[in-house]
Amino acid sequence: MKNIDEIIAHLKSGTVQVVPEEDLKKKLQKNKPLHIKFGADPTAPDLHLGHAVVLCKMRQFQDLGHEVIFLIGDYTARIGDPTGRSKTRPALTEAEIKKNAQTYLEQVGKILDPKKTIIRYNSEWLSLLSFADVLKLAGTVTLAQLIEREDFQKRLHDNVSIGFHEMLYPLMQGYDSVALDADVELGGVDQTFNLLMGRHLQTHFGKEPQAIMTMPLLEGLDGVQKMSKSYGNYVGLWEQAEQAYGKLMSISDELMWRYYLLLLSKSEKEIEAMKRGVADSSLHPMTLKKTMSHDIIKRFWSAADAEKAQAHFEALFQKHDFSKATEVSLPQETANPVWIVDLMKTLGAVQSTSDAKRLIESNAVEIDEAKVDDFKATIAWKSGMIIKVGKHKIYKIK
Repeated sequence: MKNIDEIIAHLKSGTVQVVPEEDLKKKLQKNKPLHIKFGADPTAPDLHLGHAVVLCKMRQFQDLGHEVIFLIGDYTARIGDPTGRSKTRPALTEAEIKKNAQTYLEQVGKILDPKKTIIRYNSEWLSLLSFADVLKLAGTVTLAQLIEREDFQKRLHDNVSIGFHEMLYPLMQGYDSVALDADVELGGVDQTFNLLMGRHLQTHFGKEPQAIMTMPLLEGLDGVQKMSKSYGNYVGLWEQAEQAYGKLMSISDELMWRYYLLLLSKSEKEIEAMKRGVADSSLHPMTLKKTMSHDIIKRFWSAADAEKAQAHFEALFQKHDFSKATEVSLPQETANPVWIVDLMKTLGAVQSTSDAKRLIESNAVEIDEAKVDDFKATIAWKSGMIIKVGKHKIYKIK
């Protein structure tokens, strides 16, 4: 890129806010590699396409020659980020945290260059803080400042308890920036409070404060909540390409434009052209969605996976070749007949009874092409039986 303004425009593309932009410009003008930080707590065993939005921005910094630090919050995971939470997170065991952290390392390589990515763990410094150190950190903010957070305000309004340890979370995340001498920290727009805490603590410790860059939150498959394992509306980076492709094909036509923008970096101009094509019937939404799904799999899995996943989808859902359905062997202890809800859970089609009930009541469950409309139904299962759940989940009992 020719000049600093072009670089900033490139980096700002797709972001919600850069705070302050002038600081980012000054840092880039130093003409030396900057420390670019992004942290993730291993509170679940997988990263998903929502994380990919931020990681792709990290890759842009990496390709410009900056030092990208992927911070695994193995210590902050003991609390769990309270951002957006309506209740206190359950505590994780050390074994769970360690296992989840390992999967993160395997998955970030799909987007970041593993050879150029610095991996750090915040237990390296947070575990060394004495109680006196924690008191000093706590003394840099007031209770009024901490409970200004929207999620805390909502919990207070709803008379939902807030653990005092949750109040310490933004201080811990902010101290990570002190320890790493972060020049820029990235995160979702819902992380703004935590990111600003990093600037506050760096200033307190006499360091140059980081610039912060917030990214939009990717809506999950439901098109309502942000993509999250907790909401069951995610596409995991660890999933089989065929499964991920099928999930992507299930999103609404309207949500498709957001995925084109945030995951495939299509410009507003390109998206408007596609919308016009749909409006005048020169482009079909199904064709565009298949292209979107193919290109997302190509970007975050591989070109071969994308071709295979698309062929699998077309054979199963368009040609109704059920030989391509996901084969599942039911455990020997599975009752026969079995309650339809238990069968759906065993297949991995749903996570909860409420999900199963919603799908059944919306006529979205079929067994051997016959609708299941009774939530209390028991099913006499057999080998070769085809169970369809929702638009894009088809299972074959093995």
